[in-house]
Amino acid sequence: MKEPIDLHDTVPPSAWVQRWSHLVAQHGVVLDVACGQGRHARWFHEQHHPVVLVDRSREAIESIALPASACEAVVADIENGPWPFAGRQFDAVVVTNYLWRPLMRTLLDSLAPGGVLIYETFTQGNETVGKPSRPDFLLRTGELLDLCKELRVVAFEEGYLDAPPRFVQRIAAVRERSSTGTVARYPLS
Repeated sequence: MKEPIDLHDTVPPSAWVQRWSHLVAQHGVVLDVACGQGRHARWFHEQHHPVVLVDRSREAIESIALPASACEAVVADIENGPWPFAGRQFDAVVVTNYLWRPLMRTLLDSLAPGGVLIYETFTQGNETVGKPSRPDFLLRTGELLDLCKELRVVAFEEGYLDAPPRFVQRIAAVRERSSTGTVARYPLS
């Protein structure tokens, strides 16, 4: 669930997302989950990637001024409704400041072979400095590492950041291609 946080239209793309965006295949399609005002969609569009956006807020989606030829925008409640991209895979899945655990397996399944997961959200400890503070909205220690066991983890960080003060966990991970061209899969525990 998305808990309201103080992000404004002028907030730049996450430094973590920018740092690892080079892992996305050239002109690869990027899915921006719970995209909000579209700061990451705009970033990837500027890097010449087609983008697919999903958010439950029609107002947020409508505020994102990207050309229709480079952007597919979907208004959907991904917590209470069906996954709007069933059967589709993307060259990157980007998630920031959002956590809905029942969707995690779906996000991994949405990665194409060679696809990149770039994920950054709040973790335990954040309740000591602000919102979100409910455990449902906070990752447990090492939770993203556990989630990404079947992927090749390129980078992982967990800890405190300031400006604004927050506790985060973030990962950049790649779905490997097998030698036969199919995705190597490993069961999640």
